[in-house]
Order: sequence, then C-alpha cells, then structure tokens
Amino acid sequence: MIGVVCLLVLLVTAHRHPRPVTETLVSLGVAGTMLGAEVFGAGVPLRDAADAVEDLLPVVGFLVAILVVAEVCARAGLFETAADLVRDHSRHDPHRLFLGVFLLAAVVTTVLSLDATVVLLTPVVIRAAQGFGASGSPGAYACLRLANSGSLLLPVANLTNLLAMPYLHLTFGGFALRMALPLVVVLVVEYVGLRIIFRRELAAGSAGLRPAPADRASRPQWRVPAVVVVVMLLAFGGLSPLGVEPWVPAAVAAVVLLVWAAPRGVVGPAAALRAAHPSFALWVLALGVTVAGLADDFLGDLVDRIVPDGTGFGSLLLIAIIATVAAALLANLSATLLIVPALAPLGDTAILAALLGLTIGAGLTWTGSLANLLWRRTLTGAGVVPGNARFHLVSLTLTPVALLAATAALALTS
Repeated sequence: MIGVVCLLVLLVTAHRHPRPVTETLVSLGVAGTMLGAEVFGAGVPLRDAADAVEDLLPVVGFLVAILVVAEVCARAGLFETAADLVRDHSRHDPHRLFLGVFLLAAVVTTVLSLDATVVLLTPVVIRAAQGFGASGSPGAYACLRLANSGSLLLPVANLTNLLAMPYLHLTFGGFALRMALPLVVVLVVEYVGLRIIFRRELAAGSAGLRPAPADRASRPQWRVPAVVVVVMLLAFGGLSPLGVEPWVPAAVAAVVLLVWAAPRGVVGPAAALRAAHPSFALWVLALGVTVAGLADDFLGDLVDRIVPDGTGFGSLLLIAIIATVAAALLANLSATLLIVPALAPLGDTAILAALLGLTIGAGLTWTGSLANLLWRRTLTGAGVVPGNARFHLVSLTLTPVALLAATAALALTS
C-alpha cells in the first residue's frame, strides 16, 4: 500500500508540474519513504533500490544532456528557422503547411526526443500558423500525436525506448530497422486521421492570406547546433555496436554546444542548468525506486499473470493493449519499468510490442505520458487552452487504429 501511495504522489507531482524545489523535495521524500518502509516489509530493499538507480543512471544522463542540446538549438533559432522553411514552401496552402509541420514534428521527435517536440517546437508551430493566418490547432495536435506515436524509430526518441534497451538484443541500428515499418504505418494513420479531424480548420485556412515575414535578421546562428545534432545522431548509430550508450554522445554534444553558446550569449550557465531540469532527473530516479518496490509486490505478480506466453499476432496485440492500459493508469515510464522485465523471457518482439503500447497507447489519455501534460502546459502558456473534448476525440479516434496497424506491421517483420 505504501508503494502505491508513493507512486500516486509522484504521478500527481508530474501532473501538477510544480517548481523544481518542490519536485526535488517530493522525489527525495518518496525515495526515503520507500527505503524506510522496508523495515515494515512494505518498501524496497536498499540493494534493489541501488540496482534500480544504477540501471536508470544512463537514461537519466541522456535525458539531462538532450534537454540541454534541445535548449541550445531552440535559443539559437534552429526550430524557428525550420518552421520558416516549412512556411516558405507551403505556397500559402494550409494543407501543405500542415504536411510540413507534421514531418518536422516527426523529425524533431526522432532526433531530439519528444520533450523537444512538445515544449520547444509546439509554440513555434503555433506562431508559424498564426503568422500565416491559419489555425494553430492542427499543427499543435500534430506535435502532440507525434511526440508519442512518432517516437518509435530510435531508442533516443523516447525514455521508454531507452528503458527497454537493456532487455533487447538489438543495436541502435537494429532497433531502427525493426521499428521502421511500424513507424511508417503509424505516420500514415496519424496524418490521414488528423487531416480528416481538422478538415474544417484546414479548409478555412484561407485562400489569399500571405504569411507574415520572418525576422531572420534578428535570429542567432543556427548552423553550428544543426551540425552538432547531425554528428550526435551519427554517433548514436556508429558507436552503439561498440557498446557506447547514447548518453555519451549526447553529453559530448551538450558540452560542445555550451562551449559554443556561452561566449555568444545564447545560453549561459544558469539557463543551461534550468534546461537540464535536475529535479525531473531526481523524479525519474525516485520513480525507479518506487516501481522496484512494487515489482516485488502485487503489481509484479499481476503483470506476470496477465502477459501472454507467445509472440503470434494475437499475443503481440494483447501485449500492446496491456501496455496501453498500464500507461493510461500508471503513466508510460512507470508502466515500462513494470512490464518490460516481465516480457524479457519472450524475446525482442514481445518487448517491441509493449513499446508500441507504451508510446502510441500513451496518447490515449492525458496521464498516459508526461508529454501530454507538458504539451497542455505549453499550450496554456502560449494562450491556447486545449479542450478535453477535442483531445479525447483525437486520441480515442486515432490511438486504437494506429496501435492495431503498428502491431500488424511489427508482426510482419518478426
């Protein structure tokens, strides 16, 4: 019971997105409670907690580094330059603008992770659409959907993928090969579905309106960050067969960009520290400690009982559905820590099926993924309040179709 309460406290904290000091205190308090409760047989042994933290440190290291990389890219104008390029090539057509934004969101999610898409790209997309005279909603929802379902291709696109990598017998490139077809299928489903759902906004996006001129002269240099990001991506794939984990190239890229950015006034030490979000890193570690305790308790037994023992299409679909439900109830990060270890004996395909539910399925509810909550917070900060009705219309319409299609594609490649 203590473990369940601690998990709920962490999830509520993530939902409310408090100040860093509050987030830090809650995370430390929860970890301390789980360790202290072991005296009564209701927490987590120190050894298990240490193992959980050790397993999570490479993931947390990557998270901290990639957040810094994304912040430097944003302040250097890389996202705005990309949005301007999309807008310039739209030929004043809202449908072409939406297609460009959709592809841009897919690329940013794949390369810089979903946090960059929901926090940094979404406001830029809204401003680009409004400057064009079109509604910002289609592009904003494209960012949201692709932050979840578009994070399939690379391990670094989503923390759930990184958490699963130690249980997979796949290199960085091998993971991409296995998930390429499911991603293509999902992108088609998401694009067609969003075009249909937002057809009125896109149709009203106005013939005859011209985009506002972009203020490129006042924008900092973006080319150096772009080159560093490309080199970092190549390093992910090239160094993975040598056993080098993604946090290493990400950390090197973060250091290089900070050394470049600081003298130019792009990002200073204080801004870099805020961008690294160390309080959230502590939150992830506290989550790992909490779930380690629950995995040894009734939740671990429940997962062991309900997961299937095969990898046929029906079993893979059931795994994806179980992962979706777990993400909806527990958020996808904690669901990953519970489900993936239980599936390890079934092999790579079963774990990849779970990742479909933990990424695509995480878009089903507000609490399915932290990306959903960050996106809502970002839109509210931009003066656009997302309604529950529209969110659930989109999620309930697209998520089941995308999940089914992706699972079928994965079964074909197994």
